[in-house]
Amino acid sequence: MSTSLQELKKRFLRLLDEDVEFRYTVAGYLGLSEILKRLDGIEEEQVRLREEQAKMREEQIRMREEFSKRFEAHEAEMRALREDFNKRFEAHEAELRALREDFNRMQKTIEDVQKTIADMQKTIADMQETIASMQLTIEGMLRAIERMDKRLTRVEKTLEKLTIDIEEEARSIVAHRLRQMGYDIELDRLQLPGVELDLYGAIDDMCVVGECGVRAGPSLLEELKHKLETLKKLYPSLLRPKTILVIYASLALPELVESAKRERVWVLKATKDVVPPPLP
Repeated sequence: MSTSLQELKKRFLRLLDEDVEFRYTVAGYLGLSEILKRLDGIEEEQVRLREEQAKMREEQIRMREEFSKRFEAHEAEMRALREDFNKRFEAHEAELRALREDFNRMQKTIEDVQKTIADMQKTIADMQETIASMQLTIEGMLRAIERMDKRLTRVEKTLEKLTIDIEEEARSIVAHRLRQMGYDIELDRLQLPGVELDLYGAIDDMCVVGECGVRAGPSLLEELKHKLETLKKLYPSLLRPKTILVIYASLALPELVESAKRERVWVLKATKDVVPPPLP
């Protein structure tokens, strides 16, 4: 009988577990119907909560995935920003270094320019001192030149007077000597376009062509010969078949005397003939 009881219990428990209506019936008998209903509601609520919890977990997973994606995108963007910032910062640093180098070069250039200006100012000051000294020297030279000009003016006047005097003396002495030789020729200064002579005179078939000087050398003889050629070309009517070339000098240099002898040119001074006249 104990075995049948055991089997009965098993069947009872199985019915309670498998047959809901039986379970409620038994519970009703036992006064547990309302409790079982509530327990079933709680179980359903737990199932619903578990489902919602599962959904929430899925949403959390999705949110985590979305957050991870967004975080990764944000991290990538931040990395790009950091890289761009680093590049810009490096470029800015390089630009600042270049600006500092340019500034240093400019500062060095300014210092060099300032030094050059200072050197130039010193040079200008030295030049001004030199110019002031030169001005004093020039003023002294100008005063000396002025004195020399006055002396030269006196010398020129003396030479001019001496030249006039020697020309007059030459015309007088040469005319006197010609008269002694039997030729009465009046001598004067000849001044025409292209030719000037200190001594000129003509009579019949003879003319006298001459120059005079205080100190006479060979150049005066060459000048006289050149003037004779000019007369032949421009004024042949002034010449005669017999032409006497004469040089009157207070001092006849030896070179002139030798050339005059070869050229048959009369050279004389107030006291005597240096080279005799080429007369027949």
